[in-house]
Amino acid sequence: MVGKVLGERYEILEKIGEGGMSYVYKAKCHKLKRYVAVKILKDSFTNNEEIIEKFKREATAIANLTNPNIVNILDVGTQDNIHYIVMEYVKGKNLKEIINEHGKFSYESAISIASKVANALDCAHRNNIIHRDIKPQNILVTEEGIVKVTDFGIAKSTDSSTITYTNSVMGSAHYFSPEQAKGSYIDCRTDLYSLGVVLYEMVTGRVPFDGESPVSVALKHIQEEVVPPKNLNSKIPDSLNSLILKATEKEPIKRYQSAKEIIGDLEKIKENPNAQIIIPVESLEDDHTRIMEPITVEAIKQAAAKKASNVKPKDVDDEDEEDDEYYDDEDEDEKLTPKQKKQRTKNRILLGLLLALLLVIGAVTAYAITNKNAKPPATKEQVEIPNVIGMTKDQAKSTIEGKELVFVDGGQENSDKPKDTVTQVTPGVGQKVDKKTSVKVVISAGVATINVPDLVSQGLDEAAAKKAIASAGFSVGNVTQDYSDTVPKGKVMSQEPAANAVKNKDDNTAVSFVISKGPQPVLVPSFINMTVDEAQKSISDKKLSLNLKPKEVVTDKVENKDMDGKIFDQTIPKDTEVAKNTDITVQYYKYQPRKIDVQNELHGRTRDYAEAWLNAKGFFYNFDDPSQPKDSIVDRVEPAQAAPKDTVKVYLKPANKPAQ
Repeated sequence: MVGKVLGERYEILEKIGEGGMSYVYKAKCHKLKRYVAVKILKDSFTNNEEIIEKFKREATAIANLTNPNIVNILDVGTQDNIHYIVMEYVKGKNLKEIINEHGKFSYESAISIASKVANALDCAHRNNIIHRDIKPQNILVTEEGIVKVTDFGIAKSTDSSTITYTNSVMGSAHYFSPEQAKGSYIDCRTDLYSLGVVLYEMVTGRVPFDGESPVSVALKHIQEEVVPPKNLNSKIPDSLNSLILKATEKEPIKRYQSAKEIIGDLEKIKENPNAQIIIPVESLEDDHTRIMEPITVEAIKQAAAKKASNVKPKDVDDEDEEDDEYYDDEDEDEKLTPKQKKQRTKNRILLGLLLALLLVIGAVTAYAITNKNAKPPATKEQVEIPNVIGMTKDQAKSTIEGKELVFVDGGQENSDKPKDTVTQVTPGVGQKVDKKTSVKVVISAGVATINVPDLVSQGLDEAAAKKAIASAGFSVGNVTQDYSDTVPKGKVMSQEPAANAVKNKDDNTAVSFVISKGPQPVLVPSFINMTVDEAQKSISDKKLSLNLKPKEVVTDKVENKDMDGKIFDQTIPKDTEVAKNTDITVQYYKYQPRKIDVQNELHGRTRDYAEAWLNAKGFFYNFDDPSQPKDSIVDRVEPAQAAPKDTVKVYLKPANKPAQ
């Protein structure tokens, strides 16, 4: 079966469970791109038209139940003699697995789970659906603690003969109600009995009745009293003990009469463990009913024969003494011997069994005669549920009421069908029902939508972004990295789809995002042999900064002058990656020609000599008194030491004038 595609959309992936009538597989719905559970009827039932019809009809009815604690039915179909039901896929464990792993529950946890199961039953019962197979294996608990009841209506498709087909179905006998064990009429109170057994198991860690075979367990449900759960777990409050005993009463009339009633008491205990729970008072008739061991006339005959075989043959005296058994005179009793008293007791037991046999035979005979002579009830006029799927609400109402049926607004629910059109009808389309029957109609609210989470403005890192995407109901797409001057390293800098974009819930949209690597690094260029001005221009677009460190060179050689202002070293090598605005220290030559002792060279020389020398050396100069003649004498020079191209001032004095 694995790998097979049903209905051109459901690809079977793996087997995840097995029940009495079916196998359950995990599958992928390629149309809505989601996982589903597919229940497939076993081959042994595929030739039973009655079971197949009920299988489909009940599944269609369950599909109209809308409740958070019920596993949703999504589709029903047949392909190549394979009959299947498609349900929502619930990831988690069933309650039986949890009980086996952890043992008894705290009474608070048990009440919480039981309330949710009762809520599911209330929804089903209000829609005239009886589960008939409430047991821990049919109660799923998700990883988030949500309780879901599954297999609604499937047990209803079986009859008593089905029990002999498989041990899987027979295993449910631990949760059978007495009326189920007898094959009697059942109603919603049957489910409440089974819920009481489940609640019993949750708080005690064991079922109330166990035995070597399903039949022996079923008989115990009919005959034996339930051991109060408080006897096995003293920690549960008296109120919960009373609730469980009331739910597991043998007679339906003494149990809870509705799921709402048991929900009310569960809530009452949740708020106040000392709450008073009213339980029915036992009567004499109840005692009489419960001591009737047999569940069939044949079983009664066998029991009577067994009792009779244990009675010893009576002698003549014993026969004469039988009349004494009908007197209650103490004097006569004193006259009897011990042997006579013992024989009288045996006779009374045998007579009681024979009377019980006669009563049952009489009752069966009367029932047969009554049913034989009873006239069949008058047939009511029936109509067929019209096909209003796809109609608007007003169109559906007009069509249904035109058939003399009662239109019931079932509210809206998300669907891939067009918005504001009918998606579900209960009872199902084509079914024949009495006139004035209520027909519930569910309207499509359109495809469920969800908003894409905002990953950027919240400053999420990669792990937090993935968690936010999953929590919102999306899948994680591509995760890449890029540089950003504004978003800190390691944070989400962009996403696709954009934040708050509206997407269909079932589209399995993937959200991709980009993680910032921080500002993009810069490759350091080579500044060697560049002038300072050239280096400054080369880094203007790289957002680097230069720390200038000159190295003075004193020389009077012409060939060294071309090194003036050129860089010969840098602290960070070429092609090194650095962050923007990094400081790079560079060293450059600063040409310094050697200074001449001008004062010493010109002092005492004539003006004419001084001019010729200064011009030859490349100095700029001026005289303190330009009117002095050429033979005037240099008195001093300022500055005394200078380099060519420097400006000096020459002070003169008249020839033959004493120095100052």
